[in-house]
Amino acid sequence: MVCSGKLRSIINKYMSMVSGLEVFTDRCLRSERWGGNVVLMVVDAAFTSIGLNYFTAVVPKVLLFKERYVDTGEIVYLRDLVNYDVGELRSVWRNMRSWNVAIGVADALINFGGSDREALRHWALKSSLDNWENDVVGRIRGVGLVTYQYLRMMGGVDTVMPDKIVKRVINSIFVEAGLDPVYDDMDFIRRVEEVARDCGYRAIDLTWMTWLIQREGRVIRMEKYRDLMKYI
Repeated sequence: MVCSGKLRSIINKYMSMVSGLEVFTDRCLRSERWGGNVVLMVVDAAFTSIGLNYFTAVVPKVLLFKERYVDTGEIVYLRDLVNYDVGELRSVWRNMRSWNVAIGVADALINFGGSDREALRHWALKSSLDNWENDVVGRIRGVGLVTYQYLRMMGGVDTVMPDKIVKRVINSIFVEAGLDPVYDDMDFIRRVEEVARDCGYRAIDLTWMTWLIQREGRVIRMEKYRDLMKYI
């Protein structure tokens, strides 16, 4: 797809609302979110997988997990998470589906060897969108396409998560530019990657833009949580 002047102008308008976003997304692509701790990235993805508000529900609980287990040295590495008593972990986050995802992903990544960060990036490099359901992470019960894409992003892959907010915002941009919306998840991912490339952006930047322009009260999330994003 060739990026028309109208499409580029609309995207530029939205991206201007989230100035400084690239600092965060660069860190994500370097697998350096959450201080570079892969356990926290995996727990983040697992908590996010059940669809609750990221900043008001997920982030506070990941911070609590960090304070209770990572900062105390009890769970620092993926292997620690795999071997920990899940009953105890539910004191932080009760949803068992999330813990099955977190422990399953951690167990799968360990097999790629090296440090946790190397394992995450090695997996992401070898991961495939087309064959995602047969991937060692993709076939874990509870890991849908959105979670799979989120983990790939944190492993260094510039791609997009086809969640409901991302699709709603991007499709509204397409319609405003006179283009047809894209509803199929796989087609949507490919289209957004193509549009981002042709319009001079990255798919990951467009993804996070859609979340951060959402309003909470009188301000958009980018302004409300700008300081918090330095730590996550």
